[in-house]
Amino acid sequence: MKTLRVNLGENSYDILIGSNTLSTIGDFVESKGGKVFILSDTNVAPIFANTVMDNLLEKGYDCKLMVLPAGEPTKSITSITPIYSSMIEFKLTRRDLIITLGGGVVGDLGGFVASTYLRGVDFVQVPTSLLAQVDSSVGGKVAVDLPEGKNLVGSFYQPKLVFIDVAALEDLPEKYFIDGMAEVIKYGCIKDEKLFELLESIKSRSEFMQKAEEIIYTCCDIKRRVVEVDEKDNGERMLLNFGHTYGHAIEKHYNFVGYSHGQAVAIGMAFISKISEKLGQCEKGTTQRIVKILTQYGLPCEDKVQPQDVLSAILNDKKNLGKKLHVVLLKKIGESFTYATDAKYFLN
Repeated sequence: MKTLRVNLGENSYDILIGSNTLSTIGDFVESKGGKVFILSDTNVAPIFANTVMDNLLEKGYDCKLMVLPAGEPTKSITSITPIYSSMIEFKLTRRDLIITLGGGVVGDLGGFVASTYLRGVDFVQVPTSLLAQVDSSVGGKVAVDLPEGKNLVGSFYQPKLVFIDVAALEDLPEKYFIDGMAEVIKYGCIKDEKLFELLESIKSRSEFMQKAEEIIYTCCDIKRRVVEVDEKDNGERMLLNFGHTYGHAIEKHYNFVGYSHGQAVAIGMAFISKISEKLGQCEKGTTQRIVKILTQYGLPCEDKVQPQDVLSAILNDKKNLGKKLHVVLLKKIGESFTYATDAKYFLN
């Protein structure tokens, strides 16, 4: 397996990237209290939960699995209490371990639960979706959604380990693969033109899978470097939000069921690039390139909703600092920066 070390002092941890490794997870995790609480969902648990549990049981751990309904609506504050109750029933202590087995919803929700249950329990991210493997499992951002917006309640709480089995993507339905590609493309846009060019050259999902370990490693390495510089999202880390301000507003506009996260971010990347180019902040032709690659991977580039219709959601966004909205723009593919503006002005 390839290893990346996220250096954050006492919060440091490894990202392990391999293939067909889920059946060995017990060799890499530790529960001092002997119990492991596994949180998963109805899409992932039937495929991978037995493999993980069987290995942990072989290592002598006492395990409990909780399966939640799949989908963004589960990442709600109302989902938390039943999880706490299940952990209490299992007599999970601060010496034990939580494993989040699934995509971004399970990882974000389970990580938030880990950060708050008994004021903090160790947890391990085991991402099984492309989006979670390249993005949400790394960096310690854990959160739930509110009716008013996405990720409005959360914390910074680093995992003890991120354990990535690239082979899990073989079982990923096409719509989730496409969803994750938005975040992969994002990394090329903001930090790595060579990655963007590699993605442009790939013609099929099977070809992508041949290079998946390399691509996932590159994305995780970019995020690792950004998080090490800015763990709490006050500066450099904001670049990871390229396309997200408008994308989150689109998700909220459709009550988190109209578009997936990746689809909304894709619309956001195309939208913000178009405006950036119009303002003269971005190299000409950048938007065309982004639209082309999004289309290549089956992602949407626009929506009929008017920017003014999602303004309230944008104004509630976490990236509002004081009276300014900090959006992420590109100078060109592979080079990004933050731009402080008034949201109403920016959308007109």
